[in-house]
Amino acid sequence: MNNSNHTSSILQVEGLNVYYGSQHAVRNVSFDVRPGEIFGLLGPNGAGKTSTLSAVEGLIKPNAGSIHVAGFSVREQPLHARANMGVQLQATSFQSELTISEIIKLYAGIYGVALTKEKIDSILAGIKLQDAANKRYGQLSGGQQQRVSLVIATIHEPQLLLMDEPTTGLDPQSRRQLWERIEAMREKGHGILLTTHSMEEAEAVCDRIAIIDHGKIIAIDTPQALIDGHRTNPEVIRASRKGKITLEDVFIGLTGTDIRQ
Repeated sequence: MNNSNHTSSILQVEGLNVYYGSQHAVRNVSFDVRPGEIFGLLGPNGAGKTSTLSAVEGLIKPNAGSIHVAGFSVREQPLHARANMGVQLQATSFQSELTISEIIKLYAGIYGVALTKEKIDSILAGIKLQDAANKRYGQLSGGQQQRVSLVIATIHEPQLLLMDEPTTGLDPQSRRQLWERIEAMREKGHGILLTTHSMEEAEAVCDRIAIIDHGKIIAIDTPQALIDGHRTNPEVIRASRKGKITLEDVFIGLTGTDIRQ
């Protein structure tokens, strides 16, 4: 049953804690993703981003805290939660020998979505692959594979879309097209939670951002509010090279300059 206490947000994470043995990977993390919002989770390598995403997906069991997707508890109502979720990972490996049409049909069947040939043609036209319906997945370029991956992640019209580094390795044209599709989903009221290492991209497209470091969220707000709120921070000023404070300057100022493994 949908929990009415959690209906104002598509995703609600409260007091999330994740341990790997003695390592405290995620420390009391709380945030929400609202309908029609692109929410960026940013942090250095090893900061807790992937562990947080994995807990939301239901791939790992948190030690404490609660996660609700479309009002359903990921822990207590996992099937309902996952039915309202789509996931696009950084490297998605579909069966390389299957054609694009076959992959779309396969995953539509898994999600219980009925697709006519006309509908599949329309989907392929929407991602500019109408002439590649019978091309094998392994023959596609990286950008084409990402487009197919996004179609599969959203074929059941999930309320929440999780994206892990969605534009890594894409050329500018492919990246722009991917963002146009993501922004079209936002306009339809979907919530999008994504991770990215591109601060410029996050500043341009995210409605709100959480910066996580050492497992804790250390800042959360709109990109402009984060910039305005840290404009006089000495560490942020020191990080700035252009004279104009950017989100990247705020990120470096708050998380430091040390390279993480």
